[in-house]
Amino acid sequence: MNLERIAESLAGRTHAAPTAGKLHRRDFLKLTALAGGGLAVAWTALAAEEAAPPTAKKPADPSAFIRINPDNTVEIRVNRLDFGQGALTALPMLLAEELDVDWSQVRASLAPAGDAYKDPFSGIQMTGGSSGVPNSWIQYREIGAATRAMLVAAAAEQWQVPVSACTTGAGTVRSGARQATYASLAAAAARQPVPEKVVLKSPSDYKIIGKGRHRLDAVAGATGKKNYGIDMRLPAMKVALLLRAPTFGGQVQSVDAKRALAVKGVRDVFQVATDRGGSGVAVVADGYWPAKQARDLLQVSWKDGVGGRISTDALFALYREAAKNPQSTAVPGDVSAAAGAARQLGGEYQFPYLAHAPMEPLNATFELTPDRATVWAGSQFQTIDLGAIAQTLALKPEQVNLITMPAGGGFGRRAVPTSEYLREGAAMAKTWGERQGAQAGPLKVIWSREDDIRGGYYRPAHLHQVDVALDAQGQILAWDHVIIGQSLLKGTPFEAFMVKDGIDATMTEGVAGNVYGVPMRLRITHPEVAVPVLWWRSVGHTHNAFVMETMVDEVARAAGTDPVAWRLARLDAKKHARHIAALRLAVDKSGYGKPLRAGHAWGVAVHESFGSIVAYVVDVSIVAGRPKLHHVTAGVHANQVVNPMAAEAQIQGGAIFGLAMTLPGFEITLKDGVVQQSQFTDYPPPRITDAPPVTVHFVPSNDPPTGLGEPGVPAIAPAIANAVAALTGRRLRKLPFDLSSA
Repeated sequence: MNLERIAESLAGRTHAAPTAGKLHRRDFLKLTALAGGGLAVAWTALAAEEAAPPTAKKPADPSAFIRINPDNTVEIRVNRLDFGQGALTALPMLLAEELDVDWSQVRASLAPAGDAYKDPFSGIQMTGGSSGVPNSWIQYREIGAATRAMLVAAAAEQWQVPVSACTTGAGTVRSGARQATYASLAAAAARQPVPEKVVLKSPSDYKIIGKGRHRLDAVAGATGKKNYGIDMRLPAMKVALLLRAPTFGGQVQSVDAKRALAVKGVRDVFQVATDRGGSGVAVVADGYWPAKQARDLLQVSWKDGVGGRISTDALFALYREAAKNPQSTAVPGDVSAAAGAARQLGGEYQFPYLAHAPMEPLNATFELTPDRATVWAGSQFQTIDLGAIAQTLALKPEQVNLITMPAGGGFGRRAVPTSEYLREGAAMAKTWGERQGAQAGPLKVIWSREDDIRGGYYRPAHLHQVDVALDAQGQILAWDHVIIGQSLLKGTPFEAFMVKDGIDATMTEGVAGNVYGVPMRLRITHPEVAVPVLWWRSVGHTHNAFVMETMVDEVARAAGTDPVAWRLARLDAKKHARHIAALRLAVDKSGYGKPLRAGHAWGVAVHESFGSIVAYVVDVSIVAGRPKLHHVTAGVHANQVVNPMAAEAQIQGGAIFGLAMTLPGFEITLKDGVVQQSQFTDYPPPRITDAPPVTVHFVPSNDPPTGLGEPGVPAIAPAIANAVAALTGRRLRKLPFDLSSA
């Protein structure tokens, strides 16, 4: 039976994602002097079809980004979502550096959805791909420099002196004995033209960039004063929970809500359309607890959805069959030399579905009037989400105000091309309003932990088949590599430019164009399986790094070569100088090669993702039949590090996040179309007892920053697996780890 027939019989066909309504440009970016002497300043980003690099010849009007307050503090609006990565601090650091203010004067807030805040590269307002600082590196600095120039011009005009006679510092313009605060100049500066060109500081002049800064929201977060989306409170607000079908896209056949409606505080129960052509039952109540109690009492019979009755074992059987005859060739390498091999290495690698499981489950609050909607949500894709909400509510995009709320994690789950959780929420709010009329009031939609793990989108399951042929000296003759897994991008707005010749670029990242120059043939198949999938922190690198870094380690040991020496010998000194620097740094700082305690072993892995290179050297033992990670040393090359404190935390967090992939039970499995996991009890994240010290070292650089939100994830699992192989001689080819079957 061919792949298509197997996939169809097991799972059915996926439904194409609905296209979000296109946003219209709005001309609200006008320079304005605010009451009380405040200055609002903005950067005009281009629409997607006009997208240009952030090095435009003339800095655009900065009015949406800066407000200088009467007390001479500066509020900076951040065009991203901050969900723990520190964007609310890093981007203001860039702007404040060029504006010449003391860090103590800086305040920050998250920008709502708006054209001004679109990413200079992607042309949409979004947070993802570890792109926040790299993509806004020039943008935010130019905004700061342009604003500073306008303030200086205002002072020079007032004092009748040349601009060259003025200097700035600590939020003040000076010329001789005269000085004026930015606040006193704000209104006059607002009338100055945006300069045609600005000169940015050289690294030797940095006072803020590269210096460790505590996060601006750290105290509020630590003291419980920070308001996340789930904390939203409005007068007369109700809370809604949605009961979804047990299978993806399942539909309500019948519902008995009598017992649910009898729960005190329950206001309504109704059906609503859900993702992938399904339907569910919404419960609206005075608060979360009565809504949950009532939802648990609903009696619903369901019709199976597009997911059919697929099970994990059957899925991987399908993938193994597909690996015998891959559909597409990503790298057409010559593997004919394998016929003369002295030795063959490799085998099958298996990776499960993974849920994102952020600490703050999905939520959004909707306040509707007949011709407007205000929505509070921790959105990663503001432009796409705003359009989807508007479409669902039958409004124009300009009638929707999407307010970006801080979020308690996301790891990709809040960046859904279908905007599914916001479409469902908008549909619930709309139906609630239609049923209750003027008495409806605002509605907060909340997902429970069980909702998130059972009904969310997942990192795709993957199967790799790798066959490496060696000669008698242990040199690689051929590397034949097959990857089977669902496409993340097919049916999304990203398909047009990230899927080429049927191959999803996220499937091959970290394998195609391998840094070790191995003679590789790479072939791909994207089965159509009706399990909803989505990028998961570090995307394709989550599985590709594991295969590449464990496989080259295996090759090195088969050749009788130290794994670090093997890597350094294969990395081109010109093309991959940053890899070499990161690896050498991790090795030097860790003490790699020195004797460890009995029962311990070194493990090494190095991988590039999102423009940054992370090398890990780990100390591992086996405790109670499981790998125990004792210490991690990271060597990182991310070019200019804007905030070393936050950058260190990102790598540490990424290492622990990647460690989760190795732990028993950390997998999503399906049986007869139903997800088997539902809580942290059966989908266990790392505990504090699992978390080792993670020491982070950065390679110094003044080059433009590269990503840091995700690069800490991919290399940790292969580093641990390589240490296990050194200890036991057994190669782990399946995540999560199971030494009993290795």
